[in-house]
Amino acid sequence: MGISRPSRPSRPVLLTASAAAGTLLFTVLTPGGASADPAPRAVVRDQSPLGDADRAARAPESAAARALDDAPVAARTGAERGYPRERRLASVPENPADKSIKLGLTPYHAIAPELNRIQGIGDRVSVEITGRSAGGHDLYLVTVTAPESAREAARQKRMRERIENEPAAAAADKTLKSAYKAPVFINNNIHGNEWEGTDAALKLIEKLARAKDARTRDLLAHHRLYVNVTMNPDGRVAGTRENANGFDLNRDFITGTQPETRAVRRIAIDKQPAVMIDLHGYVNGTLIEPTTPPHGENYEYDLFLKNTYANALGMEKAVNGLGYTEAKDGVLPAVIPFRDQQEGWDDWPPIFTPQYMPFHGAVAAHTIEFPMQVNNEEYDSEPVAELRRRSAVNTDIAGAAMTATLDYARKHRRSLIADQIEVFRRGAAGAPSVEISEETVPGVPGIGPEDVYTTKFPRAYVVPAAGRDQRSATAAARLVDHLLANDVRVRRATKDFRLGGKRYGKGSYLVDMRQPKRGIANVMLADGRDISDKVSTMYDISGWSLGRLWGATVRPVPKGSPAAVPSRAVAAAAGVGYVAPRGDLRLRLDDAREVAALNSLLREGVSVRRLKDGSVLVPGSARRAARAAARKYDVAFSATTARGGEKVRRTRVAAAVTPGELFALREMNFDVVPVSTAVLNDGFDWRRADVLFVSSGLDRADLKPAARERLDAFLAGGGGVVGRGAGGAALNSAAKLLSVTAVEGNGDANGVVRVRNAGGAVAGSGTGYGFVYAPMWFTGLGSGVRVEQAYAGGKPLVSGHWRADSSGAGGPADAAGEASVVSGVSAGGARVVLFGTEPLFRGHPKGVFAQVGRALFAVR
Repeated sequence: MGISRPSRPSRPVLLTASAAAGTLLFTVLTPGGASADPAPRAVVRDQSPLGDADRAARAPESAAARALDDAPVAARTGAERGYPRERRLASVPENPADKSIKLGLTPYHAIAPELNRIQGIGDRVSVEITGRSAGGHDLYLVTVTAPESAREAARQKRMRERIENEPAAAAADKTLKSAYKAPVFINNNIHGNEWEGTDAALKLIEKLARAKDARTRDLLAHHRLYVNVTMNPDGRVAGTRENANGFDLNRDFITGTQPETRAVRRIAIDKQPAVMIDLHGYVNGTLIEPTTPPHGENYEYDLFLKNTYANALGMEKAVNGLGYTEAKDGVLPAVIPFRDQQEGWDDWPPIFTPQYMPFHGAVAAHTIEFPMQVNNEEYDSEPVAELRRRSAVNTDIAGAAMTATLDYARKHRRSLIADQIEVFRRGAAGAPSVEISEETVPGVPGIGPEDVYTTKFPRAYVVPAAGRDQRSATAAARLVDHLLANDVRVRRATKDFRLGGKRYGKGSYLVDMRQPKRGIANVMLADGRDISDKVSTMYDISGWSLGRLWGATVRPVPKGSPAAVPSRAVAAAAGVGYVAPRGDLRLRLDDAREVAALNSLLREGVSVRRLKDGSVLVPGSARRAARAAARKYDVAFSATTARGGEKVRRTRVAAAVTPGELFALREMNFDVVPVSTAVLNDGFDWRRADVLFVSSGLDRADLKPAARERLDAFLAGGGGVVGRGAGGAALNSAAKLLSVTAVEGNGDANGVVRVRNAGGAVAGSGTGYGFVYAPMWFTGLGSGVRVEQAYAGGKPLVSGHWRADSSGAGGPADAAGEASVVSGVSAGGARVVLFGTEPLFRGHPKGVFAQVGRALFAVR
C-alpha cells in the first residue's frame, strides 16, 4: 500500500502577491506595468478541508437548507414601480467582532443605517433586498438613477425585454436607442475578505445622490446603476473568502448552489447589465481584465473584447492617475492581463461573475483586483495603522475604477446598447461566431492566433423523455429546471417527433439553439473542449458539462428544424414523482435525490432492503411514506417482484471533507458530523458515526495515541471507510486497509472524463462520465480488491486541461484503463471504497453524487 507521486516540475519565483485566489501570481512587472516574459500562475486549489475551526463545519444545517431551497431569492411584483423605491432597512445588531472594523471599513451592521441615511438625501437612490445569504444576512441591491414614474419604469422594462426578445427590431428602433437607460452593474465583496469595494461603493452612491453637475445628471438620466453592496456578508463579517457554507461564490456561477449566487443570477436576468465590474483584491499592481488566453468559446468575443479592453484603458488611466507610486506607497502601476501577460489569468470557465454575465448581455465585464493586501496573514501581522492605510488606498483605487466605468458607459451608451442587441440578435438568428482579429476588433492591439476561440453551435439539444432513451427522469427534470433558472428557453414536445435523423418521444425537452442566450445554453449542455495543448496551466477548472455530469441524457442535434416539432414552451419541468399503486416498490439509486429520498425513509423507520443491481426495495406497506418522498424529491418508485437482500441501515457519517463535499452529503440527506485531526484529538465519540468519509483535514500521523487507538478500534469494530483523493488514500495506507497503490496524476489537471462502470453496489451502470481535479488512480490491486470503475482506455479526457508534467508522467495516457474507484474489505474486516475522481466537487457533478451515496451504504 502507498501513494506514488510522479515527479513535479519546479516552480518559478513568485514575485507578485495575490490573495484573490489563495495563491500567487507568477509575473515580473516592469515599471510601465507590462510584464517581461511572465510565467504562468499556479493552478488554484481552493478546496480546503473543513477543519475544526472552519465556519462551514460549524454552520448549522439551516445554512445548507437555505442554500438548497429552490424558492425564488426575492419576491417578484406584478406591476412595475417607479423610482425611487425607498425602503427602510431593518437595523442589524451591532457585532464588535466584525472583521471589517479593524481595517477602518464599514462593518455589515453599519451598512443598513448608512443606506437608510443615503436614501434620505434626495430622489435618486433606491434599495431592495434580493435575498439572504447562507448565513442569514440580507443582501442589499442599490439602484441609482434619475427619478422615473411608474409609466416610465414600465416603458424601460418593455425596451429591456425587446432588446432580448426582439433584437432585430430593437436594432432598428431609434426611440429605444435614444431613450433606453443602459444598465451598469457593480458587484462587491464576493470574497468576504476582500472588503474595500463595499466602502468605495457606499462613497460612490452618496456622491451620486448629492451631485448637481451636468455630467452626473446626464449619467443618471440615461443609465441605471445597480450596486450589489456586499455579495458575501457572511465572509465580510468573519473575514473569510467563503460564505457560511464554505463556498467560494466566485466558483459557483454555473452550478448555482448558493443563495448569494442565485441572487446575482436573478440580477443578471432581470436587470440585463450592459457593463459590469466585480471588485476583488489583492494583486499589486491593480489587475484590470480583459484576460489572457484561453478565452471562453461561447462568447460573442469580438463585442466583448472591444468594450472590455477600452474600459480597461480608462480604468487604468484613472487608477494610475491617483498618483500612488511604488516608492511612496508600495503601489505598482495597473496591469491589463490581455496586454501585459501571456497566460495564467483566463476567462475560459464561466464560473466567475464576469465570465457569467456576458451570457446575459454584458458586453464589458471585468474582474478588478486592487493592490494592497490586508487579508490572511497580513491581517494578523501588520499594525492596525498600516492595514488602514492600505485599505484606504484600495478603497480609493476601487472608487477610481467605478467612476471610470461610469464615465465609459456614459460616453458609449449607444454603442453599448447596440452591441448588447447584437449579442442577442446573433443568438436568435443562429449567426456564426465572429473570429477576433485586429480587423474585426479594431483598437485592440496584439490579437494573435492564441486568442482565437470560437465554437460551432448545434441546431438544438434534446433531453429525451423518460424511458429507454433517458437514463434518469429525475435528473432530466432537474437539468431542465436549471436551464430555465438561467434564462434558457426550453420547449416540451406534445407529440412524438423526428429531428436530426433520430426519433424522440412525446414529453422530450427541446432546446432550440436559435435563441438570444444560446451562449449559456451551450456552456451548460455541450461537452466542452480539451484545451490541454493550448496553455501550460489553468487558473481554475476547464471542464464542467452539465450534459455529461448532471445525470440526464442530452443529445446534440447538428441540423434539422426544431420549429417544426409540435411543442410548447415550459416554465418548469414536469414532475416525475411516482409511486406504483400496488405491490412492493423499487427505488433506483442513480441520482442524489433518490439517495435523499432513501435517507428520509430510513429516518422514518421504514424497512428497506438492497437489490442486486444497487437499487433498493421498499415494502408496499410503506406506500404512504413513499408517496411523500416521491412528492418532495421528485423521484419514482416502480413496482417490483424482486426479493430484497441485506437490510439497508441508516448511515451516520463522520466526514473529514471539503465544504463542497459536506454540502453534497447534506443534499443527499445523510446525517453528517464534520471531523478533522483536531476533532479526533479532542476525544471524538465514535458512537456518533457508522462510517468515516475522508478526503482532507485528517492525517492519521498527527493523531495523538489515544485518538489513533479510538480510530483503529472503530475500524476494527466494523466501521466503514470511504476515501477520496490523496487524503483518503493516505488514510488507507496508514491504517493498512486495502492493498493498493494510489498514483497521483498531474496536480494541475481537471475536467470531464470518460469512465467504465463495473455495475454493482457502488458505481452501478453509472453515467459513463466523471470529474477529476488532481486525478488519482489505483494500481497493484491486492487479493479481494474490486474495481468498481476505471478510466476509459485511449483518451479518457473529454473536456478540460490535463497534460503530463515536465517528466512526462501523470497525464491522461497514464490513467487510461486504470482503476478510478476500488472497493474491498480490509484484513481487520473494515469495508472500504476509494475514489480517485471528484464525485462531489463543489456540489457540481450531480449525476455521480449517488456513487458516494451508494458507497456509504455499502461500507455500513
